[in-house]
Amino acid sequence: MTSLSISNALKYTLIVSLGGFIFGFDASVISGAIGFISEAFQLTPWQQGIVVSAPTLGGLVATLIAGPVADAIGRKQTLLMTACLYFVSAIGSAFATSFEALVIARFIGGMAFCSLMVAPMYIAEISLADQRGRLVSVNQLNIVVGLFISYFTNYFLLQLSHSEAMWVSGWQIDTQTWRWMLGVEALPALAWILLLLLLPRSPRWLLMKDQQLEAKRTLTRLFGSNNAQQQLDAIQAALPKLQLSSLSLARKMGSLFSKRLRVPLMVGVVLAIAQQVTGINVVFFYAPTIFEQSGIGTDAAFMQAIWIGLINVVFTIVALLTIDKLGRRPLLLIGLTGICFSMALCSWGFKQASYQLNTAHIAEIKTEVADFPAHALAPILGQTFTSDVAFNDAIKQRLTADEYRQYKSVIFAHSINMPAKLVLLGISLFVASFAMSLGPVMWVMFSEIFPNAIRAVAISVVGVINNAASFTVQLVFPWELEYLGASTTFLLYSLFSLLSFALVFLFVEETKGKSLEQLSESLEARAG
Repeated sequence: MTSLSISNALKYTLIVSLGGFIFGFDASVISGAIGFISEAFQLTPWQQGIVVSAPTLGGLVATLIAGPVADAIGRKQTLLMTACLYFVSAIGSAFATSFEALVIARFIGGMAFCSLMVAPMYIAEISLADQRGRLVSVNQLNIVVGLFISYFTNYFLLQLSHSEAMWVSGWQIDTQTWRWMLGVEALPALAWILLLLLLPRSPRWLLMKDQQLEAKRTLTRLFGSNNAQQQLDAIQAALPKLQLSSLSLARKMGSLFSKRLRVPLMVGVVLAIAQQVTGINVVFFYAPTIFEQSGIGTDAAFMQAIWIGLINVVFTIVALLTIDKLGRRPLLLIGLTGICFSMALCSWGFKQASYQLNTAHIAEIKTEVADFPAHALAPILGQTFTSDVAFNDAIKQRLTADEYRQYKSVIFAHSINMPAKLVLLGISLFVASFAMSLGPVMWVMFSEIFPNAIRAVAISVVGVINNAASFTVQLVFPWELEYLGASTTFLLYSLFSLLSFALVFLFVEETKGKSLEQLSESLEARAG
C-alpha cells in the first residue's frame, strides 16, 4: 500500500508542481531581458521596476480571489485557469509593441502566480502527514529549477544572438533577443495545460462539497483501499467543526480573524513578509544587474547568474530531504542566520568599491564599442569615486539618456575596483540559505497551519501580504540601487533578516509529523 501511496501522490505532485517550474522561469527570465527591453523602449528606472514587478502586482490581485475561487470550483480547475494565463502572457510578452503592452502582458502572467498558493494546498490535501513536507517542497524545487533554466536559456539566447548564422537573423534572434527570452515560456505552459487534465480533484475539497463517492475513489487511488478508509474517517471527523458548504466568504474571513485562529494567522503573516523583505526576488530578478554593478560585465554576469541558479537547485534538494526530519522551524532559523550574514557580506563588499575611469579604460572600451562617446566623459577621467551613487550620477550627467542606458554596464565593468568574488560568495551563501529555509518552508507551513474549511481563503490572505511585500521590494530596488547604492541596499536586507529571525524564534512552532486536522486543533488550542 505504501508504494501505491508514494507513486500516485508523487505523480500528481509532479504534474501540479510543473506550475512551480513555469513560475520560476517567468519570474526570473526578466533578469536577462530587462536590459534589452530598457534599451528598446527607453525606460526610466521606475519604468524598469514596473516591468519587473508587474507580474507580482498581477499575482497580488489574483491572490485576493484565488482562495474563494479554489473553494468554489476546486483546486484542479483553478490550476487550469492559471496555466492558461501563463500561456497568454508568454505570447503577449513576446509580441508586445510598447512599454504599456508589455506591462499588461506580464500583469496577466502574474495573475497566474496565485498557483503558488493553490498548488501547495492541493499537494498537502493529497499527502500523508509523514510525506507532506517533502511533497509540498517538490513545488519549490520545480520553482528553483525554473529559475535555473531561465538563466541558462537567457545565456544561450544571448550567445546565439552574436552568431552570424543566416537562420539567427532570419528568426530575428539577433535583434529581438528579449522577445525570444520571454516567449519560450509558452511551451511549458501548454504542456502544463494538457497534463492538468489528468489530475483527480482534491479529496478534502470533494468531502467539503459533500461528494463522498468521488472523494473515496480519489483516496483509494492515492493510498489503497485500507488507508483510504482511514483517511476518509479522519477527514470526516474534522469536518463538522467548520463545514465549507455552510460558510459564506464573510464568515470564513470572520473565522480567520477570530481569536482562536490568531496564532496561525500571525505565523502566516510573519513568514509571508519575511520571505520577501530579505531580498530574494531582487537577487533572482536582478542577478545580472547586481553582478554588472560589481564590474564583471554582461556575459560574465549571465554566467554568474547560472551559477546562482545551480546553487538554488542543490540547496532546495537539501531542504526537501531534511524538512520532514529536522523540521520546519530549525530550517527557518538556520537559513535566516545565513541570510543575515550573507547580505552583510555583500554590503561590506560593495562598501569597499572604488570607481575610476582613465585613458587606458577608455581605450579598452573603444575596442569593444567603436562609437563610445569618450569625449563626454573627459571631465571625470582620473577622478576616484568611493560611492557607486556618486559615480553613477557623474556618468548620468555627462551622457544622454540613451547613451547612459547603453553604456552604463561597460563603464562600470572597466572602472570598478572591488572584491567581486566576495560579492559572489555573499550572494551564493544567501541563495543557499534561502533555498533551504524560507523558500520551501513558507509554502509548506501555509498549507498546514489553517483548518481545512478556510485553508483556501486563509492562504489567499497571507498570499496577498506576500505578494504585496514582493511587489514593493522589486519596485523600489532600481531606485535604491541608483540613489542609496548597493552597499546600503544590501545592509537593509541584512537588518530585515535579523528582525525576521527574532519573529520566527518567538512565534513559529514545529508542525512536522502531524495530520492537517491535528495541526488545526493544536494551533487553535495555543490561541486559548
